[in-house]
Amino acid sequence: MDFTRRDTLALGAGAVALTVLPFRVNAAGEDAIAEFTGGADVAEGGVNLDAPEIAENGNTVPISVSAEGASAIMVLAMGNPTPGVATFNFGELAGSQFASTRIRLAGTQDVVAIAKLADGSFAKATKNVKVTIGGCGG
Repeated sequence: MDFTRRDTLALGAGAVALTVLPFRVNAAGEDAIAEFTGGADVAEGGVNLDAPEIAENGNTVPISVSAEGASAIMVLAMGNPTPGVATFNFGELAGSQFASTRIRLAGTQDVVAIAKLADGSFAKATKNVKVTIGGCGG
């Protein structure tokens, strides 16, 4: 098989793109976290994130989040092309700081919930969800 210079450059560019792309997806998630927290430290714990360990279908993955005393909870799917899933805001008259929904996951990845607590601090929970059939075109 003969490779031309153009073929070699195309293969090289493709290899570089495939190695850099996963880092950019993670960077998008980290950027969303930094924007939500304003760069503040995020403590582990204090947030309950319920998600299945194994999801049969990535198109509809049930999750629920709660955090006592939270004014807002942001949910991210770190491996999706657009990591932001939802932000739930709770007012002073909210009976509980709990939300549940179904999300779409592109493949096996971490789901992250970050809560802004009433005292201005932030708490975080992470759950790895294994997806057998991807939901974002996979």
